[in-house]
Amino acid sequence: MTRTTPSADRIAELLVHVGRVCRNEDGTSDLTAAQWTCLRFFARANGSTRTPSAFASFQATTRGTASQIIKGLEGRGLITRRRSETDRRSVRFDLTAAGLACLAEDPLRDLIALIERLCAADRAAFLETLSGLSSSLALIKGARAFGTCSDCTHFTPGDTSGYCACMAGELGAGEIDQLCASYAGKPARDALQATRGHDDEPA
Repeated sequence: MTRTTPSADRIAELLVHVGRVCRNEDGTSDLTAAQWTCLRFFARANGSTRTPSAFASFQATTRGTASQIIKGLEGRGLITRRRSETDRRSVRFDLTAAGLACLAEDPLRDLIALIERLCAADRAAFLETLSGLSSSLALIKGARAFGTCSDCTHFTPGDTSGYCACMAGELGAGEIDQLCASYAGKPARDALQATRGHDDEPA
């Protein structure tokens, strides 16, 4: 029996559809979809990445638009700015207690719960494939790729922490799974080849 290969356009459409369904447009929250993205970004990014310019790149928008989104969250008391100790012109943003509490009502929580039902192997394969696609798409579009240190080619794991060759420094255990703007991931083809049982050979 020959296995039918799923069409690429159907997979792409489903990815877009899942993202659309997850947007909070049902009136249950005062935050817009862009503000939710911003709140998640500052919650997950490492210290050097929690900047307006990094969020603008992540959101694929202009600095001006990103600043307006950030100001909206700051005005609600969900994030707070902190001046860099080495460069007073630079700022980073951290979530406040109210911001962390707000994430408990994240519109993505239903999707997260469904993904958590997948077995560990399926989740790992899914993550590797999506990370590869994201990195390759960013390369095609000339955009900055984002990912975590644990999936980055700059990263060398250790017993309880690791080393970042890009930053030339040690990483603590809590930093390894944070988003980084200096991320360099695998091409999508490499990720797809590494996903067991998902080749195009007839069954």
